Amino acid sequence: MEKLHGTGVALITPFTQEGLVDYDSLKRVLDFTSEGVDYYVVMGTTGEVATLTKSEKKAILAFVRENNTKKLPIVYGIGGNNTAAVLDEINDTNFDGVDALLSVSPYYNKPSQAGIIAHFQKVADASPVPVILYNVPGRTMSNMLAETTLALAQHPNILGIKEASGKLDQCQSIATQKPENFLLISGDDLITTEIMEMGGCGVISVLANGFPIEFSQIARLALSGDFKKSKEISNSFEAINPLMYVESNPVGIKEVLRQKGVCNNQVRLPLLPATEELKQRIAALL
Repeated sequence: MEKLHGTGVALITPFTQEGLVDYDSLKRVLDFTSEGVDYYVVMGTTGEVATLTKSEKKAILAFVRENNTKKLPIVYGIGGNNTAAVLDEINDTNFDGVDALLSVSPYYNKPSQAGIIAHFQKVADASPVPVILYNVPGRTMSNMLAETTLALAQHPNILGIKEASGKLDQCQSIATQKPENFLLISGDDLITTEIMEMGGCGVISVLANGFPIEFSQIARLALSGDFKKSKEISNSFEAINPLMYVESNPVGIKEVLRQKGVCNNQVRLPLLPATEELKQRIAALL
């Protein structure tokens, strides 16, 4: 699916000072990011999906669909550690205008690799759109091995994987053995070039919220074969990238957007807005 090659932005969810979803600011984020990115990812980790209600998630998806002025492809996130609940949410979701489903590997339960395979087979069977697996051991505490990904790649409704393990040897194993049309997508912004050199097709990015034009060049250059220039641009984000996570994602990127005048930096508990120290560190780099 070439429409999902390049840079997908893992959209933030802006909130008002009262803690409600701020749709005016979300419209500004959509317009701001559409200047550079290739597709939207709605309800990923960066969107604070863990603290949104079912009705809020539905409303946000509908809003993105209605305010997608450039008609960019949309990837929507539904995942969890209760397989039956994930299937219920899939069945209760309107997938009109959605190109793919992003589903995180089950967290907290620490399932076996066979359990992960069985979970995703159920998800893929139930989904009306192709599924992108999401491996992020830093949050799930359970790494999907390359063998697991490759087994799931045989399912006709599993399109690819967002790989955020940070394990380049694991990514290489997937890249060299995957079916030709299976998408290997970087889930770590700063190793996008390396994963694309292996045969990856792009990135789902946090930084693209704040730097949509600049950051999207990394994947575009790599797709054109200019890995040297791609890496040079990637290196330019080395100083600011850690600040996106030092107080947990999306605290850092929301502070970047506040300083750029796109939206405020409100997050939902148990997260807190950026500390004064983080604000100053980001300001010095911007």
